[in-house]
Order: sequence, then structure tokens, then C-alpha cells
Amino acid sequence: MNTQEKALARILFENKLFRSDGQSFEDLFTEIMSLSELNFRKIKAWGNIGDRKNDGYISDKGIYFQVFAPEDIRKSYPNVIKKIKTDFAKLLDQWKPVNEFYFVVNDKFNGVNADSEKTLKSLTDKYKLQKSGFLTSDDLARKVFSLDEDQILKIVSCLPNVENVENVVNLDYSTLKEVIGFIMKMPLSPEEGEIKFPDWDKKIEFNKLSSYSAHLLNNGSTKLGNLNKYLANQSFLAEELQRQLIGIYEKIKTEWSNLDYVGENIFWEIVNECSPKHENTYQSAVITILSKYFESCDIFEEPTKE
Repeated sequence: MNTQEKALARILFENKLFRSDGQSFEDLFTEIMSLSELNFRKIKAWGNIGDRKNDGYISDKGIYFQVFAPEDIRKSYPNVIKKIKTDFAKLLDQWKPVNEFYFVVNDKFNGVNADSEKTLKSLTDKYKLQKSGFLTSDDLARKVFSLDEDQILKIVSCLPNVENVENVVNLDYSTLKEVIGFIMKMPLSPEEGEIKFPDWDKKIEFNKLSSYSAHLLNNGSTKLGNLNKYLANQSFLAEELQRQLIGIYEKIKTEWSNLDYVGENIFWEIVNECSPKHENTYQSAVITILSKYFESCDIFEEPTKE
């Protein structure tokens, strides 16, 4: 599966998650777990006894899962807290030993409410569990894309021929937009400790970038710590983002190949092409991404060595 096929598979999986509520999400979860965990066993609700508050477990390790998938979890967090407490109490009555407990929510990539996290932590301390936590849409995506290709295709269904998909480049840009959205949510305060700007003055001079562009790259680099941590947990996302930036750079550089090489023009062409809107906040986020790949030498030319 090449990078374009992976990008398309990711979009298909995300769409499947967005469409999955209630039982359809539980079925999707158990399918993913059955493929990713050898000893996972799903529990089917049976008559008036139900599933005894166990939506699936790994019996030899005492790991249990409960699933909750409302249409809009952002409006349902009081129900999340209530369900965690009541369902876990009923689980303990029916199943033992419970060493680890995970509450599976289809948050649709919105994140988990802080009060829900505190509720789960209190149960962990009270019942002396080894581990507990939430499994969210991001966690399920990571499980899916760590599987073998045939297993990924089983979950997302067959892929169309990428060569026959019109505007496939626009599909690829979803990854770039996802990372831009993350950067825009970063706090303005710098990371702890003194910021050390990259040593790239020679490269800036060699590529004929202006002092203003150099200033913007330096500012963008102050957020690289958080960005690198984010990408470290999402290897596919990092791989796809790198591929996109290199492709955009090479395309724009080729467009300027018949003219004198002017790095400043290429720099702003990339910023404008990558920005969903030509507004300061979007462009600043894009420049942070450019600073990452400028430093790693994936884009722009290295100074010629004598």
C-alpha cells in the first residue's frame, strides 16, 4: 500500500467512524480489537441478561472494555460520567478479576472531557486497578494502521484505484490541514527552558531567503517541540506530511526552473499553497511546519560544500 492509498484508507476509516453510532460503532470496535489483539473475545448481548456490562475482554490478562457511542458526545458528557460509574460497578459484580478497564468512546476526534478523565482516575484509585483509560477515535486509528494491509482493507473495505480517483491531491491535503489545525490550537507560551533556534543561517543565505522570512522561520521553530511530540505518536501522519511537503516543494521548484532561482518566491508560493486561507493564523501554522522540514533538509537546498 503506497502513501496515496494509505491517505485514502485513512479518510475512508475516518468517515466510517463519523457514521458509526451505537451498535454500529461497537461492531467496528470489536472488529478492530479482534484483528489487533489475539486473545480478545467479544461478548454478544443475549436475551434479558444482556452482556453483563462487558463489551469485550482479554480474559487471560483481566482487561475489560465498555463502549459508548452517542451521536454527539460533546453534548453527552454528563451521561459519560454516569455510565462510567454505573456500568463499572455492574461489571465488577459479574466479572473477575478486573485488572485493567477501558472506556471506549467514539469522540469523533474531539477529545475527552476533563471531568470524565477524573471520574475514571477515581475508579482506578478506589478499586486499585493496574491501568485504566479511554480508547478514543485517535487510539482506534492507530490500532488500525498498525495492522497488515489485508486487515486494514477488511476494515475500510476495498480501495478504489487511486490512479482513477479525480483530485486525489485534494484528498492528500487533509493530512496537512489536520496538522495545521493542531498547531493553531497550541498555546502561545514557549516550552519550558530557553529556546535554541536552529543553526540554519547558511542555508537561509544560500537559498536567498529574506531576513523577514528567516524571522518567520525562527518564530515557527519555537513550536517544533510540541509538533514533534504530536507527530511522534502518529507515524503514518508524520510520513504522509513529509511526503506532501516534499512533493509541494519539488512541484513549485520545477515551476520556477526556467527562471533565476529565487528562494524567497518559492518560500511564499509554498506558504500560500499550503494555507487553507490566506490569513495570518493559518500562514503562521504552515510556516511552523516548513521550519520542521527546512531544518531536516527535506525542503530547500543545502549550501554547496567546497
